[in-house]
Amino acid sequence: MAGHLTVRKIETAKPGKYGDGANLYLVVSETGAKKWVLRFTWRGKPKEMGLGSATGVSLADAREKAATARRTIAKGINPIEERKRDGSIPTFGEVADELRQSLSQGFRNEKHKAQWKSTLENYAAPLRAKPVDIIGTDDVLAVLKPIWTTKAETASRVRARIEKVLDGAKAKGFRDGENPARWRGHLDHLLPRPSKLARGHHAAMPYEDVAAFIVKLRKREASAAQALELCILTAARSGEILGMQWSEIDLDTKVWTVPANRMKAGREHRVPLSPRAVAILRQLEKLKAGEFVFPGQARNKPLSNMAMEMILRRMKIENATVHGFRSSFRDWAGNVSNFPREVVETALAHVIGDKAEQAYRRRDALEKRRKLMDQWATYCSTPKTAKVVEFRR
Repeated sequence: MAGHLTVRKIETAKPGKYGDGANLYLVVSETGAKKWVLRFTWRGKPKEMGLGSATGVSLADAREKAATARRTIAKGINPIEERKRDGSIPTFGEVADELRQSLSQGFRNEKHKAQWKSTLENYAAPLRAKPVDIIGTDDVLAVLKPIWTTKAETASRVRARIEKVLDGAKAKGFRDGENPARWRGHLDHLLPRPSKLARGHHAAMPYEDVAAFIVKLRKREASAAQALELCILTAARSGEILGMQWSEIDLDTKVWTVPANRMKAGREHRVPLSPRAVAILRQLEKLKAGEFVFPGQARNKPLSNMAMEMILRRMKIENATVHGFRSSFRDWAGNVSNFPREVVETALAHVIGDKAEQAYRRRDALEKRRKLMDQWATYCSTPKTAKVVEFRR
């Protein structure tokens, strides 16, 4: 029997709930996602059964699924439990893998893809075999509690990604009710706030020790050592260095232009190259083999994400990380140089000011930053004796 909904009504439906009759509803979220839900009472308690996304389940199919579920109820069987038994509810792992594959198309670098894969496969391992609709707060806490205070940053990311997976499962009609991984108004009552936990800052080498370190670094012939020195001289992120391509570099104008899709802030960033940085690149240009400045062992792939960290390990450098050299540069610029904060922050590719200020800040102060990076390179090449010339406006 025909219900109240039509294909046209479904296509144009705004956020809300729309009944088709016989307790079948179309639910439209604030994001525009549409799903089918059947409401029924089981042993005196109201229940909701997801019947799938409206983009994949037609109106006719939704009505047929609802009719089948009602017949199951009439036989004294809970259709939700019956569906679990016949395997039509995917596991958390299956939903997580599908979501990761879909989202990874928009990720800017391979490292981010690897992090998503690692957290959902390793830290969330206890959830992977569970049907996605039965995962509750206790299951989520069992994953988070062992790492919440010891690996605060990682735990926060794990929680957010579990929440994302469960939201995706709900959007597809495989879950109902509140998300047990939600922070605000839920887990914030059960776990200490992340701001109260010890944050995992990247260990940084004191800037006074950088020049002596580079002297030792230059004695190593590995391309990863050259990548690390270039990373230090440009104050770039490791992913930006490892993904550097020859098409991004203009050695004549001494500028490296990192495209927006490889930048954390999602916008193009020009890096002025100091004489030493240019010298490194000209040396590498003679050995050019492919599009990447630092090619890896695999064809058409850059060096591994761990290549520069391994250099530090082999040199027995403790309490310092590759990313930490950005902090070394920032401390040097703030304590030793006289360059304005805005110039230094722009050199680090940090977003400065609110949206209004950003709209007016059209230029990237390239020439001012060139003087800054030249002086940093000089400091890095002259152990304990580098002198900084005061910047004049």
